[in-house]
Amino acid sequence: MASEHGLSAAEAFKDGEWYHEQLEEGLTVSYQITKVFHQGKSDFQQVEVVNTVPFGRALITDRLMQSTYRDEKVYHESLVQPAMFAHPSPKRVFIGGGGEGATLREVLRHKVVEECVMVDIDGDVVQMCRDHMPEHPDGAFEDPRCKLIIDDCKVQLESYADGYFDIIILDLSDPLDGGPCYQLYTTSFYNMCKRKMAAGGIFVTQSGCAGTLDADRCFTCVHNTLKQVFPRVWGYTSHVPSFTSEWGFNIATKEADGIEISKLNFQGVLESRIKDRGLQDVLQWYDNITHDRMFSLGKPVRKLLANEKRVMTVENPLFMTTVTSGINVEDCSDS
Repeated sequence: MASEHGLSAAEAFKDGEWYHEQLEEGLTVSYQITKVFHQGKSDFQQVEVVNTVPFGRALITDRLMQSTYRDEKVYHESLVQPAMFAHPSPKRVFIGGGGEGATLREVLRHKVVEECVMVDIDGDVVQMCRDHMPEHPDGAFEDPRCKLIIDDCKVQLESYADGYFDIIILDLSDPLDGGPCYQLYTTSFYNMCKRKMAAGGIFVTQSGCAGTLDADRCFTCVHNTLKQVFPRVWGYTSHVPSFTSEWGFNIATKEADGIEISKLNFQGVLESRIKDRGLQDVLQWYDNITHDRMFSLGKPVRKLLANEKRVMTVENPLFMTTVTSGINVEDCSDS
């Protein structure tokens, strides 16, 4: 029954099937599900593709929301486009992760790109997204510039010559205890990435939630870890509604005298590059004004960054959460 505190759980969830994700103790977000397209377990993680009422079709891995039709362009344009436009002529790009294909899609919007190597360890996720979320890749996997490899990201990147890639983009799952990616957030892996970058190279990684109350869970630690490897590192954020948080990214340059990425819009550089590459009407989220907003962090987050001392190593990793923090309705089934 209803109470002075609002709806009871029975009233709130009486209609349809629901997916619940526990964000922290005492705080759970719920999404009504209208259809389940796929539900199963790969060799690495639980994988689900469902249709939600608020966000449309969604990819959920290890019971945690990963991407939705309604707001994925906010996330993927934020991850990819600052690095792509910061580089004057990115010809070779490496993507670690990114199984949905949307990161690949954003890279290949740039006609100057000659080769994009995408490596994801979980072929099941890639196939499920190709089958059930085709708007994410939007044909990118069929682009002749794409080289898709299903394998360990670290193993494949190591196989390339030092200095090969102009840009390295990591679109990995969060560093979860028991998840497949946590060692790819460490100094040893970042040092290897730096070696594989060409002169003028740019590195960017998704870095977890980055709001006023949760930036120190992962975002600030990734930032400080990168600072042990790269001479210049910038943190930036965008609000991704389906993630229920401001979301963090960290971007770095190989050289200390590289471009000032946070001020890329200075004297119209960014606006000019967007027009020169013919993407001003293609991009739905990112432009020169949005860029300035993304790199303008709030005072509490700047303070957390300044005070961060943790460094992630293979011997001393940071786990953002556990892979069991999401809770799926038991009776969800294909329909």
